[in-house]
Amino acid sequence: MGIRGSQGLYLKPMSVDLGWGREIFAFAMAMQNLLWGAFQPFAAAMTEKWGTGRVVAGGGVLYAVGLYIMSISQDPLTFNFSAGLLLGMAQSGCALGAILGAVGRALPESSRTFGLGIVTAAGAAGQFIVVPIGQAFLSYYGWSTSFVLLGLLSIIIVFAAIFLRGKPTEAKMAQPPEGGGREALGMSGMLSLASKDSSFWLLTAGFFVCGFHVAFITVHMPAYLDDKGLPVELGAYSLMLIGLFNIVGSFVAGYMGGKFSKKYLLSTLYSLRSVTIAAFILVPISTPSVLLFSVAMGLLWLSTVPLTSGLVATIYGTRYMGTLFGIVFFSHQIGSFLGVWLGGYFYDTTGSYDPIWWAGIALGFTAAILHWPIHEKTHAEAVNA
Repeated sequence: MGIRGSQGLYLKPMSVDLGWGREIFAFAMAMQNLLWGAFQPFAAAMTEKWGTGRVVAGGGVLYAVGLYIMSISQDPLTFNFSAGLLLGMAQSGCALGAILGAVGRALPESSRTFGLGIVTAAGAAGQFIVVPIGQAFLSYYGWSTSFVLLGLLSIIIVFAAIFLRGKPTEAKMAQPPEGGGREALGMSGMLSLASKDSSFWLLTAGFFVCGFHVAFITVHMPAYLDDKGLPVELGAYSLMLIGLFNIVGSFVAGYMGGKFSKKYLLSTLYSLRSVTIAAFILVPISTPSVLLFSVAMGLLWLSTVPLTSGLVATIYGTRYMGTLFGIVFFSHQIGSFLGVWLGGYFYDTTGSYDPIWWAGIALGFTAAILHWPIHEKTHAEAVNA
């Protein structure tokens, strides 16, 4: 997550160096997010069959290869292949989705959301640590060598995967909900159950908005600040602060999700995002306003993840949580695709990011409304295997 969070630092220097418009870089990042989401359900199914460690290790290897090919990219096709296809596939195997499923299966309902918050916070810590490293690499060595060094750094994922298990037959499963004792649904039955449930689609639609916000800001924030005449390092500081306060936000969301209604917490988070973005673009931009925005946005950044994944586990059980959350997450990545790509498209065609900022505000309030009708109870047919 830390390496992914640093990729926006490269948008402007790489585009200027290679004579590209911003849409080329943005489209590759958008494809990365979309393919990550498309492959996520399959990667989750693989973890449920073969164990989390093997899938995460494979994703780590693919991530390193993709970053190396990015370092030698001189044309849009090669860059889209490496940054879009390879990194998208890699992240489906080694990013949060794969880990959250394993953690969700291993923890009881009483502590599950908090555990998911801890995992999300750990990913946020990676952003806080790696973004300034990426900025230092970029400043001292240029974008090409920087990608090579980040690729070497990503090998840590492979070694960390040795300590992961997370296979359903090995994990400590939570107790089935009241009324259990029936034969557990298989994967096809659970998918059919979810597909007919309006709560599943409302949750999925809401998570689309999270992806739109997060991906747009991650990729375009450094260039946006540079365009406004602010110091180039401020983009890295902004992303770093978002990562730092995301740790706090994820912990708090995980804790509160175990105490209060997850759907109402999500509605509150999306509303606060819209208010925060509106305040940021309406006040005169300055270094203090950027830092304040980064702190506020960090608190709201991935606080949605433990609550959303926790809702999936609450409603449908944990046996196929990874696969079901993978489907919900695909919607998140469709939002990410549009946020990143449209950011580049509108900048190249209008010279401004304003349409995307305002779209993000409208979408945030829409997501807040969508979560209210969700039925936050274990489905009558869902049991933990």
